[in-house]
Amino acid sequence: MQLQNRIFDSSCCPRIAVPLFSLLLSVSSVFSQVNAPSNSIPTETVISNSIQPPINVVVKDRPNDRGGAVVISWELSPDDADGKVSGYLIMRSETADGAFEELGDAVRGATSFSDNATNDDKQYFYRVDAFTESLDAAGQKVRTLSVSMPVGPVHSLGQWFNMDRIWVLLFLGFVAAAIVYYIEKAKKGDHIYVRKIAGIDAVDEAVGRATEMGKKIFFIPGIQDMNDVQTIAGIAILGRVAELAAQYDTWLEVPVSKAMVMVTARESMKEAYTKVGRPDSFREAQVHYLTEDQFGYAAAVSGMMVRERPATMIYMGAFFAESLIFAETGNSIGAIQIAGTAQQTQLPFFVTACDYTLIGEELFAASAYLSHEPRQLGSLKGQDIGKALFLIALVVGAILAVAKVYDLSQIFKVD
Repeated sequence: MQLQNRIFDSSCCPRIAVPLFSLLLSVSSVFSQVNAPSNSIPTETVISNSIQPPINVVVKDRPNDRGGAVVISWELSPDDADGKVSGYLIMRSETADGAFEELGDAVRGATSFSDNATNDDKQYFYRVDAFTESLDAAGQKVRTLSVSMPVGPVHSLGQWFNMDRIWVLLFLGFVAAAIVYYIEKAKKGDHIYVRKIAGIDAVDEAVGRATEMGKKIFFIPGIQDMNDVQTIAGIAILGRVAELAAQYDTWLEVPVSKAMVMVTARESMKEAYTKVGRPDSFREAQVHYLTEDQFGYAAAVSGMMVRERPATMIYMGAFFAESLIFAETGNSIGAIQIAGTAQQTQLPFFVTACDYTLIGEELFAASAYLSHEPRQLGSLKGQDIGKALFLIALVVGAILAVAKVYDLSQIFKVD
């Protein structure tokens, strides 16, 4: 009990509390110094002529932009080369004799600054002040400024055209002219060469095989809606397949995953059957909706393939993970398979499991290849001319860049 009284004796508290309180103060002081922001000590600014300001300060609207920006340029201070200048402060005011506010700073050796926060309806004045920084005896940062004369007024403007992109306009104009030229040439009946596409040429063989075997043809237009260009290209090819199927009186079935694709495919097939003089042979049941669920659609089509064992499978459009399911199922039933897609990640599956594959742009060229319609043929040929031109530019540009003669990529710069 005496020991307990000694521990809690009030006479002992000062001897224990004072050192403990001092320790806590010390720890708190250390942490406060560690956590204190580096700029907690204000910078003292001194106006002085000890360093010379930059010369020939010029302010102007930034060209070839939509407005809202001004470019300030200057020649270096004579003291910049000696290392006396730490940087340059960019100051802005709406009047020549008004209060200037600091916009930012540029490092030593810089000769320009872009003010990207201007109002096109206002005019501005600018100063570029050279400064140097040092520490005084108390460790406080001291910034010595050499104030320059205000320059202005200037205001930003937006331009109608970006003249830095004039070469891009010229190249696009050349391609457009080539397209128009070949369209007119095709309209006159002149021969427009388009290289053969094996997958499209094989459609006749595939439809003929299905006719000989008395089996169905399945056409899968992808799983995207009509707002996808690959689906549109697939529907265009469907029209050609439908013409052949109508001529040979072979059942062409089109299971789809989108309602709009179903309506469009029906109209395309109806037109094709009418074109070959057999409108009464078309049945709306040939085009039917299954489900919009990706793998539900894949499972339904695969089940139909296994049960009905069609002789020909044609896949034209946008495909994703279901592509391998379709291709492997079709391969397992021994069907002749023709595929076409611009999905780079799915092309390996089609190339491996299908007999013919339209790769990338071949899918989009197939419509012109099949129809020989002048506008499509001319557009295809004109675009090929543009591709050849840009390919030549890439080769020439690479040679010039390696030889360190000229950077040809500058004429295609669009930023």
